[in-house]
Amino acid sequence: MADPVPSPEEVNPRNPENSLPLYTEPPLREKKQRHLDREEVAERDLKGTTFRPGALGLLIVAFLVTITVPALIQFAAELRAGRGFPSFDVIRTLPKWQKVHAARNPADFWNLAPQADDIKDFEKGMEKGSVISRWLLPHVQNILTHLGAGNEQAYPGKPGWLFYRPDVEYAMGPAFLDPAQIDQRSRAQRVRADPIPAILEFRDQLKARGIELVLLPVPVKPVIEAKYLAETAPGGAALQNPSFAEFKIRLDKEGVRVFDPSDLLMAGRHGWDRDIYPPDPEYLETDTHWRPETMEIVAGALADFLSPGCRPAATFALQERTISATGDIALMLKLPADQTVYRPQTVTIHQVNVGNAPWRATPTAEVLLLGDSFSNIFSLEGMGWGESAGFAEHLSYALGKPIDAILRNSDASFATREILSRELARGHDRLAGKKVVVWEFASRELSKGNWKLLPMTLGQVPESHFYSPKPGLETTLTGTVQSVSTVPLPGSVPYKDHILTVHLTELAPEGMGSDAGKKAAGGTLQALVYLTSMRDNVWTPAARLRAGDQVTVRVRAWSDVSAQYEKINRSELDDPALQLEEPVWGELEK
Repeated sequence: MADPVPSPEEVNPRNPENSLPLYTEPPLREKKQRHLDREEVAERDLKGTTFRPGALGLLIVAFLVTITVPALIQFAAELRAGRGFPSFDVIRTLPKWQKVHAARNPADFWNLAPQADDIKDFEKGMEKGSVISRWLLPHVQNILTHLGAGNEQAYPGKPGWLFYRPDVEYAMGPAFLDPAQIDQRSRAQRVRADPIPAILEFRDQLKARGIELVLLPVPVKPVIEAKYLAETAPGGAALQNPSFAEFKIRLDKEGVRVFDPSDLLMAGRHGWDRDIYPPDPEYLETDTHWRPETMEIVAGALADFLSPGCRPAATFALQERTISATGDIALMLKLPADQTVYRPQTVTIHQVNVGNAPWRATPTAEVLLLGDSFSNIFSLEGMGWGESAGFAEHLSYALGKPIDAILRNSDASFATREILSRELARGHDRLAGKKVVVWEFASRELSKGNWKLLPMTLGQVPESHFYSPKPGLETTLTGTVQSVSTVPLPGSVPYKDHILTVHLTELAPEGMGSDAGKKAAGGTLQALVYLTSMRDNVWTPAARLRAGDQVTVRVRAWSDVSAQYEKINRSELDDPALQLEEPVWGELEK
């Protein structure tokens, strides 16, 4: 059959034998196609999707099984645990009947709705309490770990080595002093991202009282141990953030003394006694922190920086002790207890004793150390690496004299300064008699921290309606939870213990002494209570407290226990007025 002959209007005059139609120019003002957003694309795809017979029913059944089976397993597990009818914690986000009854206007009723923090806490509680998650996650992570994978917090390096994600991001991330980076962090995270103004303000506040500031930015693990992170890591020099050199130059021009131990650690221990200090490495294999011998060398070098020629006093003595522990990064992987990939590491610490007693901070000393977990790591027993052998102890030992110390595991950009600021505002002059303040912080804080500007004004002991027992006295309080600070999800932070703050109201003054009665006469008696909320990466009952709960707590003066608990990571209530009140230490009564 012959090909059809094209009509005249279909013939291209430039090629009469071509049967293709003439090319026509598009209209000059062709209508532009509108870009569909994600919701419209999803709706279009859903409406246009067809299913084979039986597939739709199968998908619906699979979906229903997926959402109901975990709930039934959780329900059965709670019944088996003897909790009676399972306590669906979503009910705890609902307002108490007293508040509903007291509501009088639309604003009151609007405030009864669960707040964002309540919903977030509920979600965290569900995640933590999930039986399936607790069983499944360690086994899945164990498989991934054997394949060489980490998780969102832990990065594997060479065999046996782990690195903390924020540390890696500091070393390999953008320059923390870059204006665009500072602006982006300030807007997205609502923090003061530039460390320079906070440091200079603190320097000026101390200088006004005749006190010198010395900064100690401790290099985080990837800065020194990059060779254990990746084969291609540069050797011979610290893997510092691009802004670190500029940071030191700017502070030097402002007259701020900075003791940077990076070069000391990168140089290795050549010439040192290798029977005591092995030459390599400087940091713990599965932990974020330095080895004890590394810490001791830095403490000695800092002591010589502060007071050249200083020597340990005869009253100090060292006691050797061997410690085996699993690093905090390995714990963040949430592996099964019988995992064999990351085994405990054994180190030797040297506990510092004064006379026959463990070393303790001296509030009247001339030197004050503000430190974070790098100071706590061998000092705070709850961190798992021993006690009385930390940076404060060895700095005091190397100086040959007592020092004062304010230590907090995290948020070193502001936490220890905030503690100092609140003590001063309450009329407790922690800076009295000080000549030097050493501010130690992990270098990751330069790119991750919130560098708040904080007052350092000495106030007077305020009149208060908050109950605080006299030192040495222990009593029981019953009251209503007005507000409670946040608690981290276990395993989400590198510290196993945590303390929260609870604001208790409607306390009865009976049995609390005449002072409590006088305070109650001026208004409702209240208390600001510190409670243990997480121990060994497990939430305590205090972690589930919510506003409106009725609780009974056994309380003691904070001064009685501050030496023991001050170092532990703690969250505060976001209320400046409450932060000035004297806290008490509490334990929930069952």
